[in-house]
Amino acid sequence: MPVSFALGVEPAMTIRMERRLLYIPVLHIDTNLINARQKLAAVNQLEKWYDDEVILINMSATAHGEAQADGNAMRTRKANQNIFTATPPVAPTDPLFKKVESALFPDGARDENQLNDVRIVCEAANYAALLVTGDGGSKTQPGGILGNRHKLKDIVKILSPDEAVDFVRQKIQERDEFNVRFVKEFGGELPPWTEHD
Repeated sequence: MPVSFALGVEPAMTIRMERRLLYIPVLHIDTNLINARQKLAAVNQLEKWYDDEVILINMSATAHGEAQADGNAMRTRKANQNIFTATPPVAPTDPLFKKVESALFPDGARDENQLNDVRIVCEAANYAALLVTGDGGSKTQPGGILGNRHKLKDIVKILSPDEAVDFVRQKIQERDEFNVRFVKEFGGELPPWTEHD
């Protein structure tokens, strides 16, 4: 018996298997990924992991408001299933707002949609969340949030839905590999979700 136990002292650190919920930031889903019709395969996968309590998904209050603005009942219902932030958006005079605005729109945000893009990025940064968006970074829309994320890499991590799925898969693999090593070293049983998420 170790001396610490004989003296009635618990060891300072206990190693345990990792829980199912990953130790990663919350994913903030942009308005364009509401996925009311379930046609976005990568978003479907993220939502399944959320339902299985593997990851956390939220929306910014700005994205939540945008999702309801067009009056589409399906989209509104889907948006209302998400947890969303309740803090006021970053003010246009805030240095963070200015930095994000100049990265996304060098000539300044010209309309409410562009202002909302800036707010959505700022909210993800304020919550230290991973922003998942389909905005930009494509042949048809080279700019947008994804196309300018390299300018914001010191503020917030921005991923496409496919990149978010790859990121989560990697973290699941790391979690499962740790738990397998734990069982080999210390015994016990692997959780039933191991290698199934």
